[in-house]
Amino acid sequence: MNVLVYLVPMALGLGLTGLFAFLWSLRSGQYEDLEGAAIRVLDDDDLQTRAKHTPTG
Repeated sequence: MNVLVYLVPMALGLGLTGLFAFLWSLRSGQYEDLEGAAIRVLDDDDLQTRAKHTPTG
């Protein structure tokens, strides 16, 4: 039972830390563009870099 004296405040502290991190991410706009990240993964950047590095002439 003496362990609960340490575990309960630690659990509350970790829970509050997670809650504050979640609220910070909401306020800073981390969830604004959920579909943009999924599309950026599929975007082919190799085509753009090849076009810049191909010699012309």
